Amino acid sequence: MIRDNELVDVITHYQFPRLPRFVRRLLRPVVRIGLAGKVGDIENITSFQKLIANYMTKMINRSTSKLSCSGIDRLDPQESYLFVSNHRDIAMDPAFVNWALYQYGLNTVRIAIGDNLLCKPYIADLMRLNKSFIVKRSIKAPREMMAAMTLLSGYIDHSVTTGHSVWIAQREGRSKDGNDRTDPTLLKMFYMSHRKQRSFAEMVERLNIVPVSISYEFDPCDALKAKELAAVATEGKYQKSEFEDIDSIVKGITGAKGHVHVDFGEPIKGSFETPEALATEIDRQILSGYYLHPTHLAAAERTESAAAKQLLDERLSQVDELAKPYLKNMYANPVFNRERIEQAVKGVKIA
Repeated sequence: MIRDNELVDVITHYQFPRLPRFVRRLLRPVVRIGLAGKVGDIENITSFQKLIANYMTKMINRSTSKLSCSGIDRLDPQESYLFVSNHRDIAMDPAFVNWALYQYGLNTVRIAIGDNLLCKPYIADLMRLNKSFIVKRSIKAPREMMAAMTLLSGYIDHSVTTGHSVWIAQREGRSKDGNDRTDPTLLKMFYMSHRKQRSFAEMVERLNIVPVSISYEFDPCDALKAKELAAVATEGKYQKSEFEDIDSIVKGITGAKGHVHVDFGEPIKGSFETPEALATEIDRQILSGYYLHPTHLAAAERTESAAAKQLLDERLSQVDELAKPYLKNMYANPVFNRERIEQAVKGVKIA
């Protein structure tokens, strides 16, 4: 991997972000020698992840004002879990979950990633070294899709039951509008390898599902998401560029995030007979555990803080008038969703 110029250029840019591109190219041999020195003793994934942890520390110091965590005391270090998470950032969502687990001495997770992210060989290699496994989204033939989903279901079950926790997003793709919703189809996939052996409720108990809610004070990709939503609304479609997902990964890693909070929910117990019932419980925990930052409260007009409003205005200034409502809703919807959950608990129905 250290012979891959693209990977070396990415690392050089990360280490020396202000240097011109031609200077970074000249530094390739130096960076390559430095990398060789760092990875020379790596013989397994654990030692690789310890190396990555050092870079994570630098990234957290550079791009966040604070990183906090709640609910991790609910987890048993001797248990493995299926973490079903809301999804805002391609790389950083599972990275922050891993970081929290690592800091508390728990094992890191195996990460489900879509095959659309593997357009560059060095990215595929890095993902696998970071305990990632592939979700084949590009398959269109029904029979092949069924076989791939059954295999995926079996792999997730095998991982959890043999002591390896798994992270997976609650639905395909990021939640670009700020509405976190679990797709029951995902939960049906979990059950595909269990159908002939146990009931849906027994599968839920077996997989040890824990909802996870990740909240960013600032989403580094918020402007890109708002522009995409505006394009879909006005033109009916949005065409991604060839490496747009990769650009989003880089922006998500390096961009300013402010305060980031990770909440681990309660391991789900009890009899859930259908995917829809299970999705409702996962949503309840994710929305209830979502940490509301000043940017969210300002967007939902639930605060009089001038400082919070200024923070929001700075985000809105990145986009044109057409995209502004979409960016604002992106931050406001978590507040509205929390209010709906709280009202539902009280038995009051609101729009």
